[in-house]
Amino acid sequence: MKQIFLFCLVITLGSCQEKEIYQFEVKEGDGFLNAIPVILELDYFKNIADDDYMIFNDGEPVSYQRDKEGQKLWFLHHPDKKASYSLKKVERKLINGPDLSTTKDNGNLQLSIKNSPLVQYRYEMMHPPPGVDSLYKKSGYIHPIITPKGDTLTRIQPPDHYHHYGLWGPWTHTQVDGERVDFWNLGQGMGTVLFKEFRETRSGNIFTSFTAAQEHIDLKTANAPQVALKEDLKVQLWNLDRPDRYMLDYTTTFTSPLESGILFEAYRYGGGIGLRFNERWHKDNCSVLTSEGKDRLTADGSNARWCIVSGASSDGQGTHGILFLSHPENRMHPEPMRIWPMDANGGRGDMFFEFCPIRHEEWKIEPVKEYELNYRMVVFDGELKAEEAEAYWQTFANPPKVQMIKE
Repeated sequence: MKQIFLFCLVITLGSCQEKEIYQFEVKEGDGFLNAIPVILELDYFKNIADDDYMIFNDGEPVSYQRDKEGQKLWFLHHPDKKASYSLKKVERKLINGPDLSTTKDNGNLQLSIKNSPLVQYRYEMMHPPPGVDSLYKKSGYIHPIITPKGDTLTRIQPPDHYHHYGLWGPWTHTQVDGERVDFWNLGQGMGTVLFKEFRETRSGNIFTSFTAAQEHIDLKTANAPQVALKEDLKVQLWNLDRPDRYMLDYTTTFTSPLESGILFEAYRYGGGIGLRFNERWHKDNCSVLTSEGKDRLTADGSNARWCIVSGASSDGQGTHGILFLSHPENRMHPEPMRIWPMDANGGRGDMFFEFCPIRHEEWKIEPVKEYELNYRMVVFDGELKAEEAEAYWQTFANPPKVQMIKE
């Protein structure tokens, strides 16, 4: 497992003939309300060695994370901090390890902040409960997603939909060589999506991430199952430096190795990003608010840039939820949604949410060509307001830029 370890440091200014201080500022843009990660490209600077420099804001050291290739520094920019920063040459002493980590445990890859597991990816096969058809077995999904205070938001294998697996995104009505193949409804035995291997994992003080190769397997072929879609799923957990929120990026990149490609038919759900929420949420204790002002009654089938899904906490004393963001470069953005109606599941009104890029129009996937969908989630305890949701989306769509300050 590959990891980048970036450490907290004891810092004193060094003396050297090389330039010791570089100045830069973060261009915040409109509506900057929340702490967000910012990238500093080291191509801007000269003679920057791995352990020579540290970022400062108003004289205070700023925690950062360097990428594997050493050409980028990630740090967290806060709305209450100054926009100007300095990159100073220092002498340093390593004193402890990264705040975020990935660990494998019993077939799961756990993403943690300060040793607290928050997000888990299942890479080994999960079998259905006893007595349920083995067609429902699956790997390659995210569960649980846990709020900072410890409540689980996701659910897998509910009796009403054994094929529901936390956070996942298989395609539903597709055509492969003229044959209908369904990768979502596992009980039909047409197709499935399974984990293949990890491409990489990374950890540091700002984020922890993994990239997993997944295969969308057509089970209807005459001789043997065939891979109809190859997918790289990248999931990145960001530390937002606050006790009630964290951020999760979900990027799916896929190609079809088939000579004729594959057709995603227009359908009300499938692909994109879908989440089955915990069973404690129902029509009377959860709510929806979209960027277009739609609620639980009116959001299904509509399009949005973002959507807040929130509900009662397990102790009944508060609320929590997830803000879903669709990137403006995604197909059909603002993106169509599938949100279960209030009378779902025999009137219980369980909660299911999905950004669904094929809700209204089919999508032809050409052979070998690469496609990508990008989503961001903010998992929160308490309340997240509409103006905050809009600010999160603005910085997702238009990340802050770093500009050099000329001397």
